[in-house]
Amino acid sequence: MSISKAASGNSSQYTIEKRLQIEHLLSPTTPSENELLAGSDVVKGLTQMPKTLPPRYFYDDRGSQLFEQICELPEYYPTRTEAAILHQRASEIARMTGPGEIVELGSGSATKTRILLDAYKALGYPLRYLPIDVSAGILESSARDLLADYPSLEVHGLVSTYELALQRLTPSQLPSRMICFLGSTLGNLSPQECDVFLSQITEAMDEGEYFLLGFDLQKSKDVLEAAYNDAQGVTAAFNLNMLHHLNRRFEGNFDATQFEHWAFYNESQHQIEMHLRSRRSHIVELRALDLTVELEAGETILTEISRKFDLNTMQQQLQARGLVPLQAWTDQNQWFGLLLCQLQPAESIAVTD
Repeated sequence: MSISKAASGNSSQYTIEKRLQIEHLLSPTTPSENELLAGSDVVKGLTQMPKTLPPRYFYDDRGSQLFEQICELPEYYPTRTEAAILHQRASEIARMTGPGEIVELGSGSATKTRILLDAYKALGYPLRYLPIDVSAGILESSARDLLADYPSLEVHGLVSTYELALQRLTPSQLPSRMICFLGSTLGNLSPQECDVFLSQITEAMDEGEYFLLGFDLQKSKDVLEAAYNDAQGVTAAFNLNMLHHLNRRFEGNFDATQFEHWAFYNESQHQIEMHLRSRRSHIVELRALDLTVELEAGETILTEISRKFDLNTMQQQLQARGLVPLQAWTDQNQWFGLLLCQLQPAESIAVTD
């Protein structure tokens, strides 16, 4: 673990440095568990039936650029719909929580964070933000942008996985704390992974603290499938780019032209599934992994799930964990949900059950 504050030559930059702390829980000199195990998840996924690939391999530089484009597509409603809810409800959220730290999992460019910071600032609350992201570069650049725009803001960034950062959170320096998990990332977790994640959230919280969760809701199959099969083909390019990433990283010879993007809504599981479907029978090698993969014509590789939730069911699941829903918000189409919960004492959970 390391903590860094950069030096500066001018006064305005100096004030930013005083308010910025970047903590590296993933040491730049010591390989992380993910790095040590890099490729083992690819081997596991491509040697099972049906074949799978982990979604984390979407995100090389090109993949990240394509995802930013996806968020701007007319068919892709989640980003703009959640942002609209936040614009309408951020003041209400700030009043309900009172002054407190904002912790954000997967902070990225922190675009939606600004909506919350504006609301807390308008009420005269102190601003303290703890972004958590595995990318040190995007975390620091977005933090500096925020510090330039919010002169009273303090940022303590954590370069880390969610699990490790949640384990290392120290007591809040403000009267309370709100952990935010925005976007529809929860839907990328299987039910079992979701259970583990929510356990990590509650273990990281003190009684009375808050959890703000964004998640995609069940809706028309036509709307869902259009969002993952956009007319411009950006989502298809995003899916296929994973093969280029694997080629570079593991000395592979995937030919992306021999695959097609296939995304559909699995109605029984309430989830979008994204696959890469082989156009013909062929063999692929990943030399760095000493792996040879045979693919049949029409065979698919599952690259992502995106589960869609029922608002009432989600509230019940959180309530059972002691995360008592204080308020639920949706857009006028009821396409996306935002829940503000508060962690209750353990004895009150037993009474509720």
